[in-house]
Amino acid sequence: MQKILFKNIDVPDARSLDTYKSRGGYAALKKALSLPPEKLISMVEESGLRGRGGAGFPAGIKWKFLPKDRNRTIYLICNADEGEPGTFKDRHIMEFDPHLLIEGMTITAYAIGAHHGFIYIRGEYNWIAKLLMSAIIEAVTEGFVGYNILNSGFSFYIDVFRGAGSYVCGEETALMESIEGKAGRPRLKPPFPATFGLYGESTVIHNVSTLSCVPFIIEKGPEAFSKIGKPRSHGTKLFGISGHVNKPGLYEYPMGTPLRKLIYEAAGGVRGGKRLKAVIPGGLSSPILTADEIDVEMDFDSLLSIGSMLGSGGIIVMDEDTSIPMIAQKTAKFFAHESCGQCTPCREGTNMIKFLIDRIIAGKGGHTDLEQILRLCRYIKGSTICAFGAAAAMPLNAMIKKFRGEFEALVR
Repeated sequence: MQKILFKNIDVPDARSLDTYKSRGGYAALKKALSLPPEKLISMVEESGLRGRGGAGFPAGIKWKFLPKDRNRTIYLICNADEGEPGTFKDRHIMEFDPHLLIEGMTITAYAIGAHHGFIYIRGEYNWIAKLLMSAIIEAVTEGFVGYNILNSGFSFYIDVFRGAGSYVCGEETALMESIEGKAGRPRLKPPFPATFGLYGESTVIHNVSTLSCVPFIIEKGPEAFSKIGKPRSHGTKLFGISGHVNKPGLYEYPMGTPLRKLIYEAAGGVRGGKRLKAVIPGGLSSPILTADEIDVEMDFDSLLSIGSMLGSGGIIVMDEDTSIPMIAQKTAKFFAHESCGQCTPCREGTNMIKFLIDRIIAGKGGHTDLEQILRLCRYIKGSTICAFGAAAAMPLNAMIKKFRGEFEALVR
């Protein structure tokens, strides 16, 4: 099986520059610098690479959205604010193979004409931020980052910026507000980052995993990437499997791999020989699936077709003893706590949903409370500046609709 993101993960001292170079590291950057930027954009577009952070937007098309004026300031931001419960894919790349990310960022910067980049890292990842800074210093010392990279005439500088623990700063415009020193609250769009981003300049924002795919595409060619996976969902993806499984962990599989295979082959099945009850397929914001739905293929379109989404690829497995109302309570608590408070439907709606679910769990709720929660979910979705409102509403809506009997057993 072709490894793209985890090709170095089991190699001793993989995070060091010497080890990375010994395994072909920075060869893609050398090749990229010999090609015109337009060629690199074309290669990434032909590869079919789509954003790995959850939205799935084609990377090459995002690069093409930038203004054609090469004299304009352009920023590149790596979104490493990995705050989605059940998600830990980017952490492993940054911790164990940081030069893969740095190489991907530098190639991307050359392609789009950016000379300054930021890695916006989750505040709780303090030790990883230090590892990244050490890796960047190594890369600068060897001429792979900084002034006049490999005597090409192209310069690119990377700063590591630590967030302060806000989940909503994973949203691209809130992230930029945070870097600018403001409260991390999403902006109205349009204008979009490609035309008005960081400090009012054109900006490209990508997830860690997305940028880390770029060296493979440039070195091996777009066809090598596009032949992996399935149409419209090319390449591999890191799936973080947690919950009630025998072998929780992070696994790299082609896009389109059946969820059943990931649970029973990669993660060794449900622990204790118990029956599978439910699965959250793409981090806490993705609608829950029942045991009857796990033959779905893990790609953007297949999951959308059954009312869920690929999201971050954080798979949370639940066995037969799991209380779905308790999962809903934890979900509601998380989203109510993490709302930035800017939009009234989200601020008030998430807190009201939490109140109603808490009342149901305490045995004091009624049947009208369930209907009220579903109404609130409908009202919140599509009524907010960013996608946070929908991210809070969709999983709770699915839990109640698919496991309604468990909720009704708790109401009077």
